[in-house]
Amino acid sequence: MTDSATVAAPQAMEAFTFGDPEAVLDRRELFDYFECNLIHNEWYEMPISADGLSRMLRAGVHHASAIQFKAQVLASTFKPHPMLSRSTMLKVCKDYLVFANAYLEQPRNVLGSGMQLTHSLAKYTRRHRDLQRFGFMPKWNEVHTFRRGSICHIMDPDVDQEVYGVPQYLASLQSSLLNESATLFRRRYYTNGSHAGFILYMTDPSPNQADVDSLRAALKSSKGIGNFRNLFFHSPKGEKDGIKLIPIGEATAKDEFLNIKNVSRDDQLAAHRVPPELIGVVPGNAAGFGNVVNAARVFARNEIQPLQTHLAAAINDFAGEEICRFDTYRLPGVDEPQAQELR
Repeated sequence: MTDSATVAAPQAMEAFTFGDPEAVLDRRELFDYFECNLIHNEWYEMPISADGLSRMLRAGVHHASAIQFKAQVLASTFKPHPMLSRSTMLKVCKDYLVFANAYLEQPRNVLGSGMQLTHSLAKYTRRHRDLQRFGFMPKWNEVHTFRRGSICHIMDPDVDQEVYGVPQYLASLQSSLLNESATLFRRRYYTNGSHAGFILYMTDPSPNQADVDSLRAALKSSKGIGNFRNLFFHSPKGEKDGIKLIPIGEATAKDEFLNIKNVSRDDQLAAHRVPPELIGVVPGNAAGFGNVVNAARVFARNEIQPLQTHLAAAINDFAGEEICRFDTYRLPGVDEPQAQELR
């Protein structure tokens, strides 16, 4: 007999693909289909969920901070009028910056004269199909119809429809959600203890079992409340490298947490056109952000002044007189002349 060797057939090469095709636009074309549906065939619904926009205000810290900052600047530069108070203007600014829509109502007294303008929540104010009347709709089956001609509607114009305004920061909402998701992931990461700690490798023959048990108890007691405490271990005749600490997990979890937070923050600030140094962002380099005074001046000219002009024009056209005026944005002690001491 002759010995025969079994020769294994070479494994055939295999190629495969995975994952569905992804469109370059990736559903961005949904923004082209914004439309205002009719409720009860009478009231137009907003093209973007008002409830969703209000909840998104709390999703990103920089998103909320930029809106609050601009609203406070606008309210602080507003000149109060007997027909329009500063507190009402602050509410109008917040609604306009969040929903791109703001509403003022002018009630009438028993004599038919106009009274001080009051604020109507943009989250629940809806426009009638005739585009002339407005209603307040806190629930889908509850509607309060305002008197015709009593509502001043201030909106940020949209290119796809003319019933309501649409916020210009919509493109940054994904960044706000990513920022929130990164923060929630990191919180859960630490809360549920998913992060691996270390291996304490001990080869020193000097400690006895009692010393080892004491070290084990000290390590266990450092968990939970009072963790991150320092430990002291004394081995008089211990060998060099008798105790080694081998980390098996990193606190960063290799998820690029800081990069995600920084990039998503920059996207939000770019959408609101707010310089980071004006809302308390700490610079990541030694050089800093530059001159904060120049940043404030450019921001006031390019962002605050156009908002002032738009708000004033809409309110004054409705009122028929100049009741909405704004002061020029100035920095106290910098843009204002200082009194000179007499010598």
